[in-house]
Amino acid sequence: MIIDQTSWGHIRTTGADRARFLQGMCTANVEALEPGGWTRASILNTKGRVVSVIEIAHRDDHLLLTCEPQLTDKTLAVLDKHAIMDDVEFARVDQPMHRIWDSPQSVWDAPPVFSARPGPAASEAEYELLRVEAGMPSYGRDVSEDNFPFESLLDRYVDYNKGCYLGQEPVSRVHHRGGANKALRGLQLKAPSEDNGDNDGNNNAPPAPGTAVSHPEREAAGIVTSSARSPRLGPIALALIHRSVFAPGTEVEVDGRPAVIVELPFASA
Repeated sequence: MIIDQTSWGHIRTTGADRARFLQGMCTANVEALEPGGWTRASILNTKGRVVSVIEIAHRDDHLLLTCEPQLTDKTLAVLDKHAIMDDVEFARVDQPMHRIWDSPQSVWDAPPVFSARPGPAASEAEYELLRVEAGMPSYGRDVSEDNFPFESLLDRYVDYNKGCYLGQEPVSRVHHRGGANKALRGLQLKAPSEDNGDNDGNNNAPPAPGTAVSHPEREAAGIVTSSARSPRLGPIALALIHRSVFAPGTEVEVDGRPAVIVELPFASA
C-alpha cells in the first residue's frame, strides 16, 4: 500500500546550529542521526505535554522536518519562538514523499521515500484503517496538548538518556514514578451473534470518536479517539484508557457494547 505524504508539512531546517537546536527542542536524539537516517519525535511544552509530533530526516546539508498538515503552522511557530540566538532557519518547502505500508508494524517502521510515488496512492479509508490497526496516533485525535508522549505510544521516540530538552523534567519525573494515569489502547468490539439479525446494523459499526468507555469498577474508564471497521478484526478503535483497566484482555463496554482491551498494534491475522 502506497501512502502519499507529499501534502504533509515539510520544513527545511538549515544553519550551523540546526542539529543542536532540535536536540534541545524534541524528545529524540537528533545529534545521533546519520546521513540518510530518520526518526520521529515529540515537541513538548514546559509541562511535558505534546505540542507537535514530527519526523526528522538527515538529508545532506539540511534536516527535513515532516508533520501532519494541520500541524505545520503550529510547528513553525514553536520553532521560530525558541530560535532566538541560534544559527538556524526554517522554510516550508514542497517535497514529494511516500511510504510503503504492508502491515501494522510497517506503519511505524517504514522509512520515508523522497520521490514521487510509483503507483496509485491508498485511499483515505485505507490509510485510516491501517493507522488504527497499528495504533499510530493522529494529532488532535489520539494525542494533544493534554497528553504526555508516553500516553500515546510516542514514548518509543523519547530518549531518556540524552541531554536537556524542552519539557524533559516533567516527562522524566512521571516516567520514573511509573507512568501516567491513562494510555492509548486498542479496543476490539465483540462481533454480534450471527442469529440476532444485527450483522449489518449499528452493532457491527465502529464506535464514533468521543464515545465513552466504561468498566464495572470505573464508570468513566476512557474515551474512543479513532475507530475503523477492519475486514479481519471487525469494529476496532483506539481509546485513551485509565490505567486501572488498561491491561490487555480487560473486558469493557463501549456505548453499551462489549469490547476487550488489546495491546497495540492489533495482532496480525
